[in-house]
Amino acid sequence: MRAIAPAMRQRHLRLILSAGLVSLTGDWILRAGLAYYVYALTGSTLASALMLLASFVPQIVLGSLAGVFVDQWDLRRTMVTANVLLALGLLPLLAVHRPGQMLIVYVVTAWEGCAQQFFTPSQQSLLPRLVDDEHLVTANALNSQNSDLSRLIGSALGGAAAAAGGIDLLALLDAASFLASAALIAAIPTAARAERTPSAHPELKARVGQLRTDWADGMRLSLHEHVLRVMVVFLLVTSVGEGIMSTLFAPFVRSVLHASAETYGLIVGAQAIGGIGGGLLAASIGNRLPATRAMGWAAIAFGLIDLALFLYPLQVGAAWPAIVLMILVGFPGALLVTFMMTLLQRHTTDSHRGRVFGALGAAEGIAIVAGTCAAGFLGQSLGIVPVLAAQGGGYLLAGLLVVVLLRHDSAGHTAPEHRTHESAVGH
Repeated sequence: MRAIAPAMRQRHLRLILSAGLVSLTGDWILRAGLAYYVYALTGSTLASALMLLASFVPQIVLGSLAGVFVDQWDLRRTMVTANVLLALGLLPLLAVHRPGQMLIVYVVTAWEGCAQQFFTPSQQSLLPRLVDDEHLVTANALNSQNSDLSRLIGSALGGAAAAAGGIDLLALLDAASFLASAALIAAIPTAARAERTPSAHPELKARVGQLRTDWADGMRLSLHEHVLRVMVVFLLVTSVGEGIMSTLFAPFVRSVLHASAETYGLIVGAQAIGGIGGGLLAASIGNRLPATRAMGWAAIAFGLIDLALFLYPLQVGAAWPAIVLMILVGFPGALLVTFMMTLLQRHTTDSHRGRVFGALGAAEGIAIVAGTCAAGFLGQSLGIVPVLAAQGGGYLLAGLLVVVLLRHDSAGHTAPEHRTHESAVGH
């Protein structure tokens, strides 16, 4: 715990973590409640897949390009603006009350996905600027704690909100969380803001050409730097599984476990309990662990527990083992997120971080869409359980790849040099 206190003394870090906790809690309220609400309203795994597809297509189309803009814009202002747009974009959900209005849900989720492409790389780029490298693992672990705490609170509230107030209450709660997050980010001290270099190309044609160059630069760096290349493969494999999981987990709880919306919220939120323990461990001793090895073995453990989660209903028909297994999987899940984010941040420079995260986000989005489409169709033909089991197998495979391919890496403990444009993409 001694590693946590020095990091948390920094006011700007406390503000960005608080903003993330508020916003993510609202996201989980909407995510958990809406996934169950849509499936209950339509009874179709394909409808669930289409909703998720609408949210991830913007990640493919805009992900890498948004990262280029993030490298040029003020990070704090970008995050505040994105939060406001995210809040406003939820309001059309107040009109959805029957299956024939699902198009509104798809349009809203697409809009939210577009705005999120500018917020996420901004946050990921700003965090390493707020702390020294010696505190970076701790800061990422605390950020991971946000994900777990928000999941624990938001998932339970999302199930209850879906049952009590339907989609109206879900949308209003999430919108309020975005506005609160924007206010907290706006309070980050001016000194913590990232400086932006004014463009040297005022003409539109020159600016477009520079954007194209910067976009290609981020793509090349992601594929030429060894650790980043392995991260791309890892994200492709695991994100297919995340697309499957996001599409079929609500149908799994409703149709396989025969549980209610409230129970679904509890099961989804249970992962955060283990995640809190894993995040605290990473925050306390993360700098003493080899990041690549810790990430790989965490992914392997994650896959094994997921396989147990999806296969146990073949023998036991109760919902309580799902809650227990979700608690257990949260522990390696928190370690995995912490060390993966630390590796990505340490192997990119400040000037290229936004576009690299954007490129990786686009790759992740492509894989999630592939998994979502596959789950929507295969869930109907092969069944929910066999398709979900592939998700656990994917994490096993991806974890083994990290352990083997990065076994000679120094664990990313040394931050990258501030390289020139040529050396950054040619490594």
